[in-house]
This record gives sequence, structure tokens and C-alpha cells, in this order.
Amino acid sequence: MNIRCIYRTDSSYPETLSRYLGKHAPETIVVVGNLGTLQNKTFTIFSSIKCPGSIILKTYDLMRKLRESGLTVISGFHSPMERECLNILLKGKQPIIFCPARSIEKMRLKAEYKKPLDEGRLLLLSPFNAKEKRISSERALFRNYFVAAFADSIFIPYASPNSKTEQFCKALLSWNKPMYTLHAESNANLIALGIKNVNDLKL
Repeated sequence: MNIRCIYRTDSSYPETLSRYLGKHAPETIVVVGNLGTLQNKTFTIFSSIKCPGSIILKTYDLMRKLRESGLTVISGFHSPMERECLNILLKGKQPIIFCPARSIEKMRLKAEYKKPLDEGRLLLLSPFNAKEKRISSERALFRNYFVAAFADSIFIPYASPNSKTEQFCKALLSWNKPMYTLHAESNANLIALGIKNVNDLKL
């Protein structure tokens, strides 16, 4: 893999990280893939581990629409539903930014990542150094804030009431970024927070 680093002192360092993460913005970002993808408008997805079946199906339908829209999707693709969303998106042609909750140096690439990387539509992005090669809950949470700082709009298909995902959503609301969910009975907690209907999102 052709690994490159972007330092906080570089002119190419994304300003959005400093704006939203402040002093917690990473000093170094490690990248593999097409750096031009970082200039795109981005849409991210965060989801609880377990979701109602109706939410899962509607989310997959949305991913198929995104796959045809050309909108860049950035995510850690960590929860089961997020991973399935990645599988759907990999079958399309739109750019994808994948941010694991660990270092990407010496990370073994899955076979299905190699073609989109070669085509320049998959970018691997990490705020973690080579020593941070194991996923932890702390790294996953920081990765989520890192991804959210990049994203122009945020989609939460489901967050269990009183879950870590719901707490994360509440924290992101203070950033005043466009946030969307599926307006369904099981998402009453997210709707009550004022999160918009994803059907209002123009693709």
C-alpha cells in the first residue's frame, strides 16, 4: 500500500478537523488512496449494533440510492449494519472513505477493497499511528468524532434509547450539521431531538 501522512502543520491538513475537534484534532492523518476524495461533499452513517428489521431494510434502500447518486460516503463501517452498507456501496461507483478505529499501516486489506482502491474511489483514512493497531472502545469513539468532523451531513438510521449512539447523537447536535434519520416509530427518541427526516435529503 502507498501510505502517506498529512501533518497538522501541512497546508493540506483538513481545516474542518481543527474547527470541530479543536485541541483534540489529530497531529497526523494517515491515508491510502486518492487524496482528491477529501475535497468531496461527504455523507456519513452511524448506527447502533442492533436495529429493527424495518429500519434495516429502509437503510439498505437508501444505500442503493446513494450508490447511484455519486455522493461520497465516509464511515468507520463498524457496526453490523454499517458493514452491510459498505458491502452495498462497494458494488457502486461512488467514492467511499473508510476510517477504521485503528492504524491502517500494515493493515491486511480485504480482497474486495483492492479494486476500488486501484480505481481511485476508495480512500482509507486514519488518525491513529502504527502502534495503535488494535480496535478499542476509546479509539472507536474518537474515530466517530473524527468521521463526523469530516462529514457535511450525518445519517443515524437507528440509535437505541439511552445507548452510546444516542449520547453521541446528542453531542453532535451542538455542531449544527445537517442530521437525518428515518422517521419511524422506533426512532421516536431521535425525532424528539429534532433530527430531520432523511427523505428530505436531496441526492
